[in-house]
Amino acid sequence: MDASVGTALETAAKRYFEMAERGDVAALKQNSIAAVASSFAGIEVAVKENKAALANAKAAIRPPFLLIADGPEPLARAEFLCGVFGKSGQTKDSAVFVLPNLPPGKYGLTILDVNGPQGAKTLTFVLQETGTDWKLAGFNAKSSQVAGHDAAWFIRRARDFKAKAQNHNAWLYYREAIALSAPVDFMNTLATDQLYDEFQAAQPSDMPANEHTVDISAGGKIYHLTEIFPLAVGDDLDVVVKHQAADVSDTARTFKENVAVIRALVAKYPEFREAFAGVVARAVEPSGRDYGSLMAMTDIK
Repeated sequence: MDASVGTALETAAKRYFEMAERGDVAALKQNSIAAVASSFAGIEVAVKENKAALANAKAAIRPPFLLIADGPEPLARAEFLCGVFGKSGQTKDSAVFVLPNLPPGKYGLTILDVNGPQGAKTLTFVLQETGTDWKLAGFNAKSSQVAGHDAAWFIRRARDFKAKAQNHNAWLYYREAIALSAPVDFMNTLATDQLYDEFQAAQPSDMPANEHTVDISAGGKIYHLTEIFPLAVGDDLDVVVKHQAADVSDTARTFKENVAVIRALVAKYPEFREAFAGVVARAVEPSGRDYGSLMAMTDIK
């Protein structure tokens, strides 16, 4: 991009970081594009949640990206290939962005590596050119660690699990590594592409994924598992299992069913004992309402 554009994007990013650091949601809203300002609640919550982590922190701006969406109508799937690509695809300096339903316009994406008293974060601003200014079009703050560990640690552990034929643990740890490796979920790099290849190679056939459910028997009843994923709870890493339920209003009964699912899950995947501190079972109604129960791994007999 033109040097002046890069400078303008970096200047805007610094200005918006200072607003976020102060928790000045009014200023951020005032400097947002109309579509964002009219629905600002999500960003306001994110700014307030991250104010303490951003306070007195140092921010380093990575080289920004310029994304130009041409045409008269929004793009259903706007895909941007940025940087130099080789014969095998991405290189260490390239990136791919995929944004759904993107209106025409000129956008900038700035990523800040933030280090403060509460640890490392990445702060990503999506900016849109409006007249001579770059207005805020998106805000994403993301921790660089989960349960005290970064992406590199999860990659090492995933490969260790895979070497021991613990593919269920490996698959879930690869999933966490991928989530930590990109500042936003609509960005792919060489590192995330390589991790995704390892992730797919380790995927067991008996785990729910992509609307494929897995049945498990517990207490004389068949439960349909819809999703299994890792979740950080403080410094612990737990595994969450979601299962279908007709009704969760009777919480005492649902708790017993969740406990039965937890015990059956660990019996089915005993390797989870090595990888996770606890298990959370969430019974989910067709309406989306759910009820969750947590058991520490040491309490699961």
